Amino acid sequence: MKAMILAAGLGKRMRPLTDHCPKPLLPVGGKPLIVHHLERLAGAGFQEVVINVSYRGEQIRDALGNGQAYGLQIFWSQEASPLETGGGIRQALPSLGEAPFLLINGDVWCDLDLTRFPSLDGDLAHLWLVDNPAHHPRGDFHLDAQGRVSDQGEPCLTYSGIGVIDPVLVARHAPGAFPLAPLLRQAMIDDRVGGTHYTGQWVDVGTPQRLANLDARLTKNPLHNQRGS
Repeated sequence: MKAMILAAGLGKRMRPLTDHCPKPLLPVGGKPLIVHHLERLAGAGFQEVVINVSYRGEQIRDALGNGQAYGLQIFWSQEASPLETGGGIRQALPSLGEAPFLLINGDVWCDLDLTRFPSLDGDLAHLWLVDNPAHHPRGDFHLDAQGRVSDQGEPCLTYSGIGVIDPVLVARHAPGAFPLAPLLRQAMIDDRVGGTHYTGQWVDVGTPQRLANLDARLTKNPLHNQRGS
C-alpha cells in the first residue's frame, strides 16, 4: 500500500510561525512535524509516499529530498495553488495508482498502528474517528455499532485526518480545486464508508498553542517520539 501525506495548505492558523516556514516543517519533539509521519510510515513497512505541496513547497522538497534518508521513496505532487483535499488527491492519482492508499493529513500527530488496515471490501473509504477535542466539540460523523460511518446520527466523532481511500472516490471528479468531504458524505449516503473509533494518542496541530503543547508532551515523553513508534 502507498501513502499520501497532505502538505499543501497555507498554514494560516499557524501564523506567524508559518510566515517563513511551511507548516509541515515546523519543529515538534525535535524534528519537523512531517518527519514524524515519514518515520512512522517507514517503521510500518511502507516504501512509497506521495506528498502534495504548494505554499513554500520548495522548502519542503529541499528538506526531505527523495525520502532516502527515511527509508522511503517520495513522489512529489506540486500544486501551483492549493487544490484543497480532493483536488490534491485527484492530481496525485498518477503517482498513487489504482489500489487503495493510506491518506494522512500533514497537520495531525497520531500514534496509530500503521501495520494493519481493514480491507475496504467494496467501500470507498475507511476513516479513523477520534473523540471530539475541545476545539471541535460537535464532531463530524456518526459511527454505528456495525462500523458504518454516516453524516447523520448521534453521537458524532471527529475525523482524525487518517483514512484508507479508494482512488475511485475522486477519480471521476473533474481536475481542479475541490474538497474531499462532500465526496465522503455522498459515499456515506451510499453506505460505502466504514470506520474505526481510535482512542489512542491524537493531536490536531492546528494552532501555535497546540503545537507548543505537543512539543512539550513529546519532549517530556521521548518514547512517543521514537522512529516508527
